[in-house]
This record gives sequence, structure tokens and C-alpha cells, in this order.
Amino acid sequence: MAITATIDVSQQDLLASLKTFCTNLLEQEAISAVLVPQRLPMKSMAMPTLVTDPAHLDGLDPLSPAFPMNGAKVLAKLTRRPSGGKIAAILRPCEIRAFIELVKLKQARTEDVVLIGLDCLGAYGNTDYFRFVGDDAEAATRRFYEAVLSGQGAALDGADWSAACNACEASIPTSADIAIGLWGVDTNRLLLVEGQTPAGDGLLEQLGLPAGEIPAGRKEALAQLRESRTANRDKMFAATAAATDSVVKLNEYLANCVNCYNCRVACPVCYCKECVFVTDVFNHEPAQYLRWAQRKGAVKMPTDTVFYHLTRLTHMSTACVGCGQCSNACPNDIPVMELFRLVAHRTQEAFAYEAGKSVDEKPPLSEFKEDEFQEVVGL
Repeated sequence: MAITATIDVSQQDLLASLKTFCTNLLEQEAISAVLVPQRLPMKSMAMPTLVTDPAHLDGLDPLSPAFPMNGAKVLAKLTRRPSGGKIAAILRPCEIRAFIELVKLKQARTEDVVLIGLDCLGAYGNTDYFRFVGDDAEAATRRFYEAVLSGQGAALDGADWSAACNACEASIPTSADIAIGLWGVDTNRLLLVEGQTPAGDGLLEQLGLPAGEIPAGRKEALAQLRESRTANRDKMFAATAAATDSVVKLNEYLANCVNCYNCRVACPVCYCKECVFVTDVFNHEPAQYLRWAQRKGAVKMPTDTVFYHLTRLTHMSTACVGCGQCSNACPNDIPVMELFRLVAHRTQEAFAYEAGKSVDEKPPLSEFKEDEFQEVVGL
């Protein structure tokens, strides 16, 4: 039976309570390290940090509205081969989903990790975050989570949730070993902790946290959140579909692309070690560009920008988890996330597949299903 427990909160200080929780994790013989977002001493950004000594948890900040990278990329590097110890990784739900996809793509392993998911309060884009955070990142985080959990939303000092977060209907961890609940919980007093796997239950037993119950209002709070976010998502899908429903419109939508490939590098599930677009296949001879220009009268430079995005959509739309890092990394503010989420939603819906939902569910096209798409093949 799944264990439900609580983490005590004193003086409404969620960060202090989470720090105590991580300290207790490191005191367990089975846990060698925790991977958790920490504020950098030289800058206000919170980055994934591998901690083995509780004395180095002072900058812990998993509630920061900063989301500079998807932590699944880091965790995949730490787990792709045996490390000699077990890591407790505190991640956002989209990071957990991306990690699970990487496991299924043989880029990571679950044997040496305990996944701890935190109800996601959302995040700002990088530019908005730096405008919001000021000189005191810890105080900024407190302002953020107090505003969001009180129902005021994330609109503070001209910043607001990123488009990906505003349209994320899956902001609750469902594929973790342990889930820490915030929505619909009286966070002035406690945090909700639930075991979601036998491994999670075992670790909670070792931690000896106070027993708890799921608050009566949590189910309704989660339903309202999902309904609101789904409405935002569908509105975003409709706008994006209208803006890209022809070749002309798609070219216009992606016109500012400069082939920097930042979106590919930032994407947690775009895992190829060598991308075809950075090989000689697309390193055209100078004479080729001139021939194209002579044939058409003019040719946009750089070339292959739309082809690049179409190729990436074909390659990984089945694995997209909607984290929004592609748009976060774009130097020209192209709404890449909106396009990729739209195509990914339609692709995954067609295959009755949800990226990152279960490590046991095989990705589309990885196995033959005799009864699949009979309306298409006519059998």
C-alpha cells in the first residue's frame, strides 16, 4: 500500500523544509547524492547541482521560477552507466517525463536513481526571470511561490509563466518514486509526500516522516488546475494551427530561424550524438548556393531552416514532453514550443501514447502492432 506522509513547515518557509528533507535523504545509507536545483553563488540562476554533503545545500531552490535547462539531460549523464551509488533526483514533472523517455531510448538507466517529483508551480522564461529576480534570488522565490499558491498567479513585476508552463496540463508528478504535493495543500503547515512505487515507499519508511492524509481539497484543486491549463493549451493549439496551416505560413512562422540549432541542444529528448544537420550532408558547396540563387533569382540564407524543423518534428514528436526549453533557447524568440507541442500532441494522440507516462510503455514505431491503424491500411 502506498505511503502518505508529510513534511512539517515552520514559519511558512518551504525552502527550509525542503532543505531538511534533502539533508535527511543524504543521511540515508542507500542515498549517495541528491540532484537538486541550487542557486549559483556567482549568479541568481538555479541550476541542477549534485550534492553529497548536506553542508552544501544552502542554495537549494527547487521552487525557483527559473528553468534554464531540463534536468533530465543531466540525470541521463549521471545514470547511463553504473555510478557506484544511488542518486535522489528532485525534478519537475516534465523533467521526469523526459528522463523516462530517455530510459526507453537507452540513454539513461533507472537502477541508480530515486525520482522525487515536486508539484510544479511553473517558471518564467530566462529573460523574464532575470528581470524579476533582482539581487535576492531567495526572496524572489518566496514571492513567487507565495503568490502562486495563494491563487494570485505568477504575474509579478512584468513577468509571467512561460508559454509552456501556462499550457501545461500535466504539472503533477505521476511517474516518480516519491511525489511532493503543493497544490491543494496547506503549505503554511506542511507538504504532502506520497510514495508512488515500492522503491519510494521503502525510502519513506526509512525517513520516518509523520503519517499524513491527502487533503480533502487537493483533488478539486488539481482538477481546476488541469481544466484551466488544458483550456490554455487548446487555445494555443488553435492559434498555432492557424499560423502554420500552409507551406507559406510555415515559412513565415520560422522565417527568423538562423540554424543555430539551440533548440536541438536544449531539447532533453533529442539525443543523437551526431545530428545530420551538422555533418557534410548539409555543408553545401559554395557553387551549389550560387546555382540555387541563379535558378530562383534569389535564395534565403541560411538555407534548410524549415527542413531542419520538419526533420526534428518527424524525429522526436513522439517523445516531446512539452517542457518548452526549445523556445527558451531560441535567440530570435520563435515560438518553437507551440509548434512542437501541437504536432507532438497530435502524433501521440494518434498512437494512444503519452510521452514519459510509463517506463514500461514502448515508444510508437518501436514494435509492430497488428491491429494498429486498420482504418488507414484497410485491413
